[in-house]
Amino acid sequence: MATYEAEASPVVIADPSERTAAKISRAVAKTPLHIFLAFVALLWLMPTLGLFLTSLLSPTDYVSNGWWKIFSKPSLATWQNYSNVWNGTDIPTSLRITAEIAIGGTILPIIVASLAGYAFAWVEFPGRDWLFVLVIALLVVPLQMALIPVFHLYNTFHLYDTLFGLILFHTAFGLPFAIFLLRNFFIGIPKDILESARIDGASEIRIFVKLILPLGLPAIASLAILSQFLWTWNDLLVALVMARNTTPITVDIFSQLRQFGSNIDIIAPASFLSMIVPLGVFFAFQRYFVQGLLAGSVK
Repeated sequence: MATYEAEASPVVIADPSERTAAKISRAVAKTPLHIFLAFVALLWLMPTLGLFLTSLLSPTDYVSNGWWKIFSKPSLATWQNYSNVWNGTDIPTSLRITAEIAIGGTILPIIVASLAGYAFAWVEFPGRDWLFVLVIALLVVPLQMALIPVFHLYNTFHLYDTLFGLILFHTAFGLPFAIFLLRNFFIGIPKDILESARIDGASEIRIFVKLILPLGLPAIASLAILSQFLWTWNDLLVALVMARNTTPITVDIFSQLRQFGSNIDIIAPASFLSMIVPLGVFFAFQRYFVQGLLAGSVK
């Protein structure tokens, strides 16, 4: 019997200078793209930068110079506007109310939507598909259509001008999309994992808490921050209709603009304070967005 010996292929070791040259060539090739992305980022940040610099100017300096003059004359900037807004207006109270509404209007629908999404994805019950079709149909209902009926309903049940009433409104109109997104994400989880947990004796609640929630964290975080929190924080229409004294920051800024057309020393700092919170939340949770933005779109 003939035997054959396999010849060992020679190992080629790359020259370190060649590796460095390849890295440099790749970096040079990507330079135009990096410059373009930096330009787009600068354009995106320009309104925020302009608002911040405007908030540091007195009304006289803003009218006569413009916010860009701070770069050539930094002495124009002052923090007095923020001191006046924080100590002499209702902006701090409005910020607290906005935070309470945004947090409540985010946590409550996320809890309900997570449970409903799991039920629609993995729990068999009569009429499940038709009920999910009804949830999808609710996505096309415009918020403005429900303002007057809900206003009368709130007056009847004494929910008008209350924190709970505003949280409940944002929860109701945030649930259809939240259920739709989380159901599509949960149904993409491998069925074998759930069956193994059931064979081991795990209850549905334990499966939901120990398996579904950790695996669905990217979708839940993206939904909570991008959709629900930002929408609730920046809402103006619902607060104008459903509240009178329980005013969030958007209504407070709007009332300042309506009463005094030129008090830029109050409007600019208040607007920047209102903007900086969702921006901070966005950057804090941005690592979840890439994983969760397309949740449920592919399997």
